Amino acid sequence: MNMAENILKITGTKEEQYLGLIPQIEGVITGETNFIANLSNVTAILKFQFNWLWVGFYIVVEEELVVGPYQGPLACTRIKAGKGVCGKSWSTAKTIIVDDVNKYPGHIACSSLSQSEIVVPLIQNKLVIAVLDADSEMLAHFDETDRKYLEIICGKIIETLQH
Repeated sequence: MNMAENILKITGTKEEQYLGLIPQIEGVITGETNFIANLSNVTAILKFQFNWLWVGFYIVVEEELVVGPYQGPLACTRIKAGKGVCGKSWSTAKTIIVDDVNKYPGHIACSSLSQSEIVVPLIQNKLVIAVLDADSEMLAHFDETDRKYLEIICGKIIETLQH
């Protein structure tokens, strides 16, 4: 099913935006089992909706995170486990919200414009297989609403791999 031309920008509160976005994401990724295709489309939808500075995925490849589909400025290509926010999310299998990346110990600055960040692990069979990373030019941009709904979106991506 190709709904790309039908993606609608949602207005309202942040929660209302996510609630309107999730069915659209489901419509695009349901039935598509290619991981990269789904990561690409989810990245495009999130960038279109929220216009964050950077949004995309890092995929676990052996002992590193390797940049996958993303939209925004040039990205760091490889990140070691435990390094920066992405590496820490990978190694702990937990979502991390950073209000001020300049105060985060060991932050990896791919773009000097980034001020806040959220990283959500994609977990399949108890293993992190990728992380969703979003950066904003505003301080304290991400909150528990983002955590809740980005975790739901990442879960829906994982569901496409299990069919």
